[in-house]
Amino acid sequence: MSEPRPVFVGVDTGGTYTDAVVYDERDARVLAKAKAPTTHGDLAVGIAAALDLALEIAAVGPDAVGLVSLSTTLATNALVEGAGRPACLVMIGFEPEALDRGGLREALGDDAVIRIAGGHTPHGTPQHPLDLEALGHALDELGDEVEGFAVTGQFAVRNPEHELAVRGVIRRRTGLPVTCSHELSDGLNGPKRSVTALLNARLIAMIDELVSTTESALRGRGIDAPVMVVRGNGSLVSSAFVRDRPVETILSGPAASLVGAAHLVAVEDAVIADMGGTTTDIAVLRGGLPELAPRGATVGGHHTMIEAISMRTHGLGGDSEVTLDDRAVGPQLHIGPRRVIPVVAAAAGDAAFVEHTLTRQLAADGPPGEWAGVFVRPTERAAGARLDGGESAVLAAIGDGLAAADPVVTSSVQGRALRRLVRRGLVRMVAFTPTDASHVLGTQSTHDPHLATLAARLFARRRDRHGDPIAVGAEELSAAVVATLVRRSAEALLAAALVRDGLPAEAATSELVAAAFDSKARTARLVAGLAVPLVGLGGPASTYFPAIGELLGVDVEIPDDADVANAVGAVVAQVRIRRQVAVTAPRRGIFRVHAGIAPETVYDLEAARARAAERGAEMVGEAMVEAGAPEFTIETSWHEKSATVEGRELFVEGTATVIGSGRPKLD
Repeated sequence: MSEPRPVFVGVDTGGTYTDAVVYDERDARVLAKAKAPTTHGDLAVGIAAALDLALEIAAVGPDAVGLVSLSTTLATNALVEGAGRPACLVMIGFEPEALDRGGLREALGDDAVIRIAGGHTPHGTPQHPLDLEALGHALDELGDEVEGFAVTGQFAVRNPEHELAVRGVIRRRTGLPVTCSHELSDGLNGPKRSVTALLNARLIAMIDELVSTTESALRGRGIDAPVMVVRGNGSLVSSAFVRDRPVETILSGPAASLVGAAHLVAVEDAVIADMGGTTTDIAVLRGGLPELAPRGATVGGHHTMIEAISMRTHGLGGDSEVTLDDRAVGPQLHIGPRRVIPVVAAAAGDAAFVEHTLTRQLAADGPPGEWAGVFVRPTERAAGARLDGGESAVLAAIGDGLAAADPVVTSSVQGRALRRLVRRGLVRMVAFTPTDASHVLGTQSTHDPHLATLAARLFARRRDRHGDPIAVGAEELSAAVVATLVRRSAEALLAAALVRDGLPAEAATSELVAAAFDSKARTARLVAGLAVPLVGLGGPASTYFPAIGELLGVDVEIPDDADVANAVGAVVAQVRIRRQVAVTAPRRGIFRVHAGIAPETVYDLEAARARAAERGAEMVGEAMVEAGAPEFTIETSWHEKSATVEGRELFVEGTATVIGSGRPKLD
């Protein structure tokens, strides 16, 4: 009897749902797909539920699974929502003004920063002695307020010895994870590398938990297969590889969706949009291939040096919080960027309590307040968290289960404390969302629409600046919510297309475009939209994208497996590693190859170029093995900068770029 043909399993853990697909690579088809709610308290529960259902539908046993590949929006959502674990940034050899460059001060927020002497020159020689004594004193003063460290040295990509020395001291004294900036990027720009390393340090515990729970769920089902993770550039790496580099998973879910979309649809040029519960991710496909962001991934306002597919991420999703601008006239609604639990979803386990609360609030005299229709529930992380007095009082008032927010928040001080608890991931919020509005309108039917209707009626009674109700009834309010989501989404899609064409994104929200969308002009003929098809992905795709496409004047294609394109992309992607080795010339006739701890010095440009390519290939080879693809192909290119001095062409700097590509090895 022949051995069963191995199948691949793709899993995507999103902010709202966990998707799983069983994929037959030889026939290039999806055998089964399944969804389960993402269980934020214990990710393994949602992963196991989706995995079990997909395997059951495909009628395959655990021994038939040859590969498991994971994509996730958790890191992206954490950055968009301002979440993550507290970290400390150690800067070596930088002047104080460096904090004001590259968005570093904004990225730091309330996190600690330590500055010590050290660092290197652009040619890799020390510029100052490394002050480890100052580091020790600073660590003593820091106490236990951080959960990880990020280390950035001046020109560490040209010589990382100071970063490595500082990492050793921190690990010995604290036992906490440490991120070195040179291991995440080989590009210059210290402040931007600092941002990248800091974000990585904040995400380590979160992604480690995701990988660990996935591996635990697989072992519990008798699945013995390699586990891969999708990076933001759409490539795969092993779970061991990504544990130390979790920031590389920002835009993992969107990148997997784009790779999956290119696999599922037969279009060369298109705008692809993936709408989930928390975000909408937009990319442009040209010639059947996605483009990489030339300056690194930008998420949640943070500019990083992480290689990623060129993509715009917006806090617009089916589960985005709907809020009212009560200073405006009429229903001026805002959607996102914060994700909340839809009322219809929260009511699944507490329907009687939710109905009783909404009925009580509807029966009250006068317009409802800001916290009417809002519910809160503590997460498992709340039990061991450090809290200030206001946060402790609010958490005590909430109790152990789902609670109505209006009796908990009776002052602005309590409101600010509750919002801090939500930002820190210690409390989950339930509120009205586009998902609820779609249930009221009948365009979604996943849950019982009754409670969504009660919540919509309550929201409709809110007042604008003139004291007038913002809507007449649940349906009018819900239609306004959906129309707002459609309009904001269309503007975001148009902005992405404008940027791709070299035009300013701001034009998408200009008065001219607004007049075109609203068909207000009577004398002029104004048209604004897309010139290529729109491919809609994600669970809410069929609910919202037809209307978005109509507004943009284009056809919309929603693939059969659009709801699990991210999981499909996770299993069809390749392992891809890129390394760059710089060659500098401190003096005429002397060349330094910057790869490894100390630069190598050679005395011939051709020899330096060959050595850079050789070291790049060695580095890529080591990384490809660690990433899970020991069999791979190599592509090498050379880029050189020169200057003309007194009529002579002089070498300034060169870079050898080496790229390895291959499929994961099946054990």
